[in-house]
Amino acid sequence: MATFMMFGKYSSEALKGISPKRTKVAEKTIEKFGGKVISMYAVLGEHDLVFTLDFPDSEKALAASVALHKLTGISFTTSPAFGIDQFDKLIGNIKNI
Repeated sequence: MATFMMFGKYSSEALKGISPKRTKVAEKTIEKFGGKVISMYAVLGEHDLVFTLDFPDSEKALAASVALHKLTGISFTTSPAFGIDQFDKLIGNIKNI
């Protein structure tokens, strides 16, 4: 499984549908595409939501992102994330090139 960060931005229309029920449906949608929710946060600033998710691959993450937008009207930006240990190892390999 690969880790992805999903950043969400509410539209005016998406704000109207906020509910615990919709959150549960969103979680089920993520699971439908093979994903696992690690964390979900509402945040202040540039983004309104930040999710940490595991998916089998980028294609499943992309499909879930689009499905969530269609379901909720929330615009999502999805990015792969690397653990610091993995990042340090990758950067260490670059130094040896």
